[in-house]
Amino acid sequence: MRALVVDDSKPSRSIVARALRELRFECDEAANGAEAIERLAAGPRPDLVTVNWHMPVMDGIELLRRLRGHPRHRDLKLLMISTESDRGRIEMALAAGADDFVSKPFTAEALARKLVGLGVCSATEVGAAADRGPIRVLLVDDSATIRSLLSATLTADPDLAIAGAAVNGRMAVEMVAAAPPDIVLLDVEMPVLDGIAALREIRRLQPRLPVIMFSSLTERGAKATLDALLAGANDYASKPAGLEADAVATVIRDELVAKIKALVPRRRRFERSAAPTPHARRPPPLAGGPVRAVVIAVSTGGPTALAEVLPACGADLGVPVLIVQHMPAFFTAQLAERLSRICGRPVHEAQEGRAIAGNDILLAPGGRHLAVAGDGGSARVRLTDEPPENSCRPSADVLFRSAATVWRAGVLGVVLTGMGRDGLAGARAIVEAGGAVIAQDEFSSVVWGMPGEVVRAGLADAVLPLGQIGPEVTLRVARRGR
Repeated sequence: MRALVVDDSKPSRSIVARALRELRFECDEAANGAEAIERLAAGPRPDLVTVNWHMPVMDGIELLRRLRGHPRHRDLKLLMISTESDRGRIEMALAAGADDFVSKPFTAEALARKLVGLGVCSATEVGAAADRGPIRVLLVDDSATIRSLLSATLTADPDLAIAGAAVNGRMAVEMVAAAPPDIVLLDVEMPVLDGIAALREIRRLQPRLPVIMFSSLTERGAKATLDALLAGANDYASKPAGLEADAVATVIRDELVAKIKALVPRRRRFERSAAPTPHARRPPPLAGGPVRAVVIAVSTGGPTALAEVLPACGADLGVPVLIVQHMPAFFTAQLAERLSRICGRPVHEAQEGRAIAGNDILLAPGGRHLAVAGDGGSARVRLTDEPPENSCRPSADVLFRSAATVWRAGVLGVVLTGMGRDGLAGARAIVEAGGAVIAQDEFSSVVWGMPGEVVRAGLADAVLPLGQIGPEVTLRVARRGR
């Protein structure tokens, strides 16, 4: 298959062309609309033309109109790829002749989905293309020992390959700019440019490039890692220290490999992810008793998600909010402190026996289950050390089930981004008690594991982008009274 990539930005052309070449396209490039018309007149007919909007000499809208008006080109598959995202602007591009529209920044998976929708290639071809190559990992750490252990352990997995290694943040930024990998493993404390500063620069270059941070399980490491997560890191891993090489390899293999594979949207899972998102089970409840408590489940990508949802719920929600975020004990106290500053209201680690009051925001402490005891009029916190559920302690299922027992139909569950299926059984308990469940949508999730399980089970009555969840919670609490 052939493609012509039209964009005045050379880096943008390279990103699009690279994604297309992975799908076995032969790519030609043009820097503006006029040059594109010359290439089309002189070269073989392509199967696809991607068009940027804003270009000198001839912009993308004019190019679309000219191609649609030319007998030879009017049936070309034309895909506009632009930073424009307003609905009216997208409709303008479609009216000018684009078959479809992709907003920058985009993932390779999102582009592949559009191509399948256009009939340019099949889901089978997309999956076969992904199977040809491993996930390319960029290692960034100033410790030669850690780099060596990471490289040896990760490359033992046939799905992973090392794209390169950098000894400081500045080198990492330069390597990402020159040849973006599939994922970055980034140390926090490094010379020249530290991990958080490097992360911010990487985010400017590649807003959707997955990044996993390393930190030691210390108070200092927890603070730095949370700063990184709130600055846009997708996940973190505990850097092994003071262990024998074999034990270090086991930690890397057991903790890190699964996170890499979950975060990189490999198109070998395309046929599953390309299916339409299942519909919500029913419209949001307009009647019924008041919302008496909000319970939230979140894992991978959680700190950033909570930092957006909680402030959007308003300073006077009037009902308690209880949260399970999958994190070790070193981290949850620091997360509560950071969220307090962001929300402008206290966020506390839950304490055993505490009476739960309206407007409380309570976070499950790392390593302990958070449950609700008592009755709806005098609920209190119960912390337990019972075995993990779904390999998690704290577990959202424990919180959700107990909340449904205490508050019955007054529970509003929220399931945000995260790996695995924690929250699924608990969401079912909430629905069976008469409560409601909101799930984050796939596109805005770092990993659509937990919310995806709830949606596919038909338990969510709303599937929303992250930015709409806080306002929706506020609306439901106000609409159903207090």
